[in-house]
Parts: sequence; structure tokens; C-alpha cells
Amino acid sequence: MKAWRVHANGEPRAVMRLEEVPDPQPGPGQLLLRVRAANINFPDALLCRGQYQVRPPLPFTPGVEICGEVLAVGEGAAGETGARVLAQPPLPDGGFAARVVVDAATVRPAPEALDDAEAAALHIGYQTGWFGLHRRARLQAGETLLVHAAAGGVGSAAVQLGKAAGATVIGVVGGADKARVARELGCDVVLDRRTDDLVAAVKEATGGRGADVVYDPVGGEAYAKSVKCIAFEGRIVVGFAGGAIPTPALNHALVKNYAILGLHWGLYNTKDPAAVDACHEELTKLAAQGVIKPLIGGRVPLAEAADAVQRVADGTSVGRLVVVPTAEEAR
Repeated sequence: MKAWRVHANGEPRAVMRLEEVPDPQPGPGQLLLRVRAANINFPDALLCRGQYQVRPPLPFTPGVEICGEVLAVGEGAAGETGARVLAQPPLPDGGFAARVVVDAATVRPAPEALDDAEAAALHIGYQTGWFGLHRRARLQAGETLLVHAAAGGVGSAAVQLGKAAGATVIGVVGGADKARVARELGCDVVLDRRTDDLVAAVKEATGGRGADVVYDPVGGEAYAKSVKCIAFEGRIVVGFAGGAIPTPALNHALVKNYAILGLHWGLYNTKDPAAVDACHEELTKLAAQGVIKPLIGGRVPLAEAADAVQRVADGTSVGRLVVVPTAEEAR
């Protein structure tokens, strides 16, 4: 079968190679899946660069999130051939391939309301958003939520979840095209970080109060501006997709009385897996109601995966880029 492999760390376009590899076989407790769609996440780019917190042995196949079809069921595994499921293929054998093997206990049913690409883009981004906004920041109806990179994959999920929670959402984007996308997503206020005075605009939109919750997957300069327009008893959920992990001045948080919240969604899989299952059920309901729907900025064949991962790494994509193998590639 065909699979992308990384033999040395570097920029995705330079180090990802499409190769022929042996077909995987399911062992006890495992399922063999045909990859119907593989969502591209920023960690895929970090994995290629060798900058992710997990460093799989070389060579490895990136791709941490897929929608797949069960082809075969290993001994003792729970599963039904033909079922459409969501899965996170364990590294070093990720999802940018025709087929993958996963532990049966880790798969979840794909929401019927979403197509393959949308389903592939649901789990990590929306789970991260849901835990960030609800478990960590305790977002309440009527509060103001500020979302950085609102037209991106992670940010667009937070926008939809914030609106579903009854919040007023201010979206921050870079450029007119992304501003249009943010408005279509439902942002109540859209700010262009390239042309707008973010701090002044947030204060104006909130009557001087500031944002109650900031969802910042970017870090760096975005975080620096967020703390200047955070409300009394506000909460900031931080990330570092911009490349710079925030180093907050805690004296500022003390004086202004706001909270800085870290979020490592992956820990919930080991520390509180029941919460992850409950979140999936909630997201499936929201998808069925049409309240959330992953924003797909592009669907590409398996042969174009390296270029697509590079676009995500460079920050030039809108929404989610998803690898959808053609019928020939899936053989």
C-alpha cells in the first residue's frame, strides 16, 4: 500500500516521501481500517520537524486523526466490518496512508451528520475546544469569548462551540479573506490583526470590560495583546501554534485578577477517558443539530499530502485541510 514516510526531520514538503510499504495486519484487540479521510493537524508539521513533545522513531508516518472504514477485526476485538469510525492511529504508523491498524478500544463511531472529511476533522480540534472552553475556562452563556486564529482549524471549532454555549464571540484573523470566513462562521465581531487595534477594539466591543474568556491557540504576540484586554476574573486558555510558548508575567495576572489556563487535551485520554467519551457524545449531538460543522478549507488526494501539511505549517490554510485518498490510492 501507499504511505507517507518521514526518514529525517525537517520541513514537511522536504522530508515526507510517498512510498510503497507492506499492508498492515490487525493483531489481537486491533482493527484494520481503510483510511477514508485523514485530517491534517499542526502537530503533524511539528512531528516532521522533530519539535513535537512525542518523537516517534524514524522512519514514521504522520497523520494523527482519521475517519476510516473497518476492513478486518482482530482476535478478541470489538468491531464490525464496514463500520465508519473515528480513530487516532498510534505512531509511528499514522494516518497518511491507505490503511492503518488501531486498537479497537480507542475508536468511536463517526457522526452520521458529517461527511468523511468533516468527521476526520472533528475529534481532536473540537474535543480540545470543548475541554478548553468548558472544563478549563468554564465559559458561561452571555460572556464574551475572544478567539485568535478564528478562521483556522482549531479557532473555527472554538467559534462554533462558543456560539453553541451562548457566548458573544469576537474572532481575530489575519487578512480580508479570513475575516469573511470568520463572519460566515458566526463571529459577532471580527478583527483583523494586521489592520485593527485589537486591544482598543475588544474594549470598545465590550463596553470597556474586556473579554471574559480568551481562546488562544497561537501564543506569542497574540497572548501579549490578550492580557491587555482581559476582563476582571477573565480566563485565558493558551497555546503556541505561533511558535512561541507564552512566558506570562504572573505579577500582571495577580494585579488584574485573571487566570492563565494550560490545556493538554491528550492527558484526558489517560486521566479521565470517560470525559472524552462523554464529550464525543455531546459533539455528535451538536453535529446532528447542525450547530457544529468542521470548516473544510480543502480536500486533497493522498499524493498531495506533503504540500498540504506544509501549508498548515506555514499558516496559509483556512479551516481544515483533509487528505482524502482516491479509489486508486486506497487500494
